[in-house]
Amino acid sequence: MFDLIIRNANLPDGREGFDIGIAGGKIAAIEKSIAATAGETVDATGRLVSPPFCDPHFHMDATLSLGMPRMNVSGTLLEGIALWGELRPLLTKEALIERALRYCDLAVTQGLLYIRSHVDTSDPQLVTAEALLEVKEKVAPYIELQLVAFPQDGYYRAPDGVASLERALDMGVGIVGGIPHFERTMEDGARSVEALCRIAADRGLPVDMHCDETDDPMSRHIETLAAQTVRFGLKGRVAGSHLTSMHSMDNYYVSKLIPLMAEAEINVIPNPLINIMLQGRHDTYPKRRGMTRVRELMAAGLNVSFGHDCVMDPWYSMGSGDMLEVAHMAIHVAQMAGIEDKRKIFDAITVNSAKTMGLEGYGLGIGCKADLVVLQAADVTEALRLKPNRLFVIKAGKVIARTAPRVGELFLAGRPASVEMARDYVPRCSSADRNRSR
Repeated sequence: MFDLIIRNANLPDGREGFDIGIAGGKIAAIEKSIAATAGETVDATGRLVSPPFCDPHFHMDATLSLGMPRMNVSGTLLEGIALWGELRPLLTKEALIERALRYCDLAVTQGLLYIRSHVDTSDPQLVTAEALLEVKEKVAPYIELQLVAFPQDGYYRAPDGVASLERALDMGVGIVGGIPHFERTMEDGARSVEALCRIAADRGLPVDMHCDETDDPMSRHIETLAAQTVRFGLKGRVAGSHLTSMHSMDNYYVSKLIPLMAEAEINVIPNPLINIMLQGRHDTYPKRRGMTRVRELMAAGLNVSFGHDCVMDPWYSMGSGDMLEVAHMAIHVAQMAGIEDKRKIFDAITVNSAKTMGLEGYGLGIGCKADLVVLQAADVTEALRLKPNRLFVIKAGKVIARTAPRVGELFLAGRPASVEMARDYVPRCSSADRNRSR
């Protein structure tokens, strides 16, 4: 007997009409028709069942703070940083926790059960670290929250920046962050990369740096990060977030840089929504897209995953906690609309992100954790197109969130009484053609 059986599920790899048996919080069977009983049954009705979404790059200490203490009038990165500097002295632990918990509630309804959040360590009071460490413990039953010690104002540039980051790590923040392009000089930026990688190596921790989040093609700290990754034996444990300067670099230099990144097994985390909103602000026309070279990095074998970065905070006034919205934007801005492209984009918010975050037991296979999402879509392509409702969100074999299907009623003579985008508005081609298009 199973604890839960999900029946008639379509899988991300294209298999259709499978049952998923869950026992003891893990996936115990994936078969065409499981002839067994269960404590609970969910009928997927021919819809997509996926592992949960993962966000490998977020700022939970700032989320839902839009308008505090004022709005970002220019909508630029630098005004956002200045605004955060105004807000930071006003932060209280209680308010931080309340906002973070509200965001986590939203995340669960969106099927987002794994989040890596950067924690600003520039203020030596470390209210942000105290608050998010408490949030991490509170949400542990339903969200795995990873925390990065992030020196927002610069590791060397901020007063007490060095000591504050070390203290945050001592408190239990488990990943070493950095922002080398925000140091006062290129030399200080390179020096910070070396120092932070040394700390990570000494403490046995991963690294996740905001790196080259700029339009300046001469901002090349990712090269230093890759070299120091190899030097300190950190291969596979280092992430370079943003890397937007790569969209402005000349092709010859990039042809040297990408193999170095591949040698270092760097995990790459573009943030499509934020990158295209904040970059290219000094351009008139032609205007740069503002996102790193996703297609080329994937083609070189690097692990690329997408982050949401911000939701309603000093940098970004929009956002919904929906990783499909992030992926939908990535398809457009990276111009990856092909059939295989879309599969890769979907992987970038699921399995690739899980690899970036070092998650164990993640996936849709026998023995994996029974953390799953049932979407109101038939397949990956449709999920990316529609950003559909999450009909069921399952954690350790238990349903923890449910959303009714989105169906529109019609009151038109001679026309259907209702419309469901995922079922009624698909091309009426043959089954074989439809499968080829997925």
